[in-house]
Amino acid sequence: MAETATDRLRIIMGDEGLARLQQATVMVFGVGGVGSNCVEALARGGIGRLVIIDKDVVAPSNINRQAIAFTSTVGRPKIDVMAAMIADINPACEVIARNAFVLPENLDELVNDCLAACDGHIDYIVDAIDTVATKLAIAELAPTRDIPLISSMGAANKLHPECLRIADIHDTVRDPLSRVIRKECRRRGIRRLQVLYSCEEPMRTAGRPEGGSERTELGTASFMPPIMGQMIAGEVLRRISGVGCEPVRPDGTRVGA
Repeated sequence: MAETATDRLRIIMGDEGLARLQQATVMVFGVGGVGSNCVEALARGGIGRLVIIDKDVVAPSNINRQAIAFTSTVGRPKIDVMAAMIADINPACEVIARNAFVLPENLDELVNDCLAACDGHIDYIVDAIDTVATKLAIAELAPTRDIPLISSMGAANKLHPECLRIADIHDTVRDPLSRVIRKECRRRGIRRLQVLYSCEEPMRTAGRPEGGSERTELGTASFMPPIMGQMIAGEVLRRISGVGCEPVRPDGTRVGA
């Protein structure tokens, strides 16, 4: 029998788990450092339909951490590069791409548009954007649509992947972005929000003198956003397939084993 791209997936996921992945739709807001690496892992993991939304183009500063960033892709729309990568990895995966800024004002319309393109069903949402107001808008919207959501917190000025945790936002510690989101969740009555965050104390850095639209004192290690994207993809793949969802003890053994 000829070797296929799903052979190793089938061994661990089983026929039923793999079928669930191939029938699933995952929406990813933002295909930057975390998002692009998450989408790559979802495509390799057998997801049948991916919805990707981003307005940015690939910039030289993206090359240190983004799966879609190469010298050959600088200046190209991120969703175009991401869609081509998905097609090269998993030609059977349907891609719905929207070249759009995600804002609280257009979020509802964007989700409605994507739902219409997805036969009215999305299995999971991944929030991999940076804007606090939009992250909160997504956190408010997802429960009203009964769509599971996982939101990425910050990787800036952090160097230790072993400090990454998947938790509820109200259980996060020592992460500046999580602190802001947590406070706003309490104020808005958002009781639950699954996030990936780092409990590592951020490094103190000196800001660069030149101006710019981004906060210049924030640096990002080449390995942190890719690891975060992979971890989020792992959570989504486990939840959709139903495989590997049981708790694991600190020593690595499974609860109930």
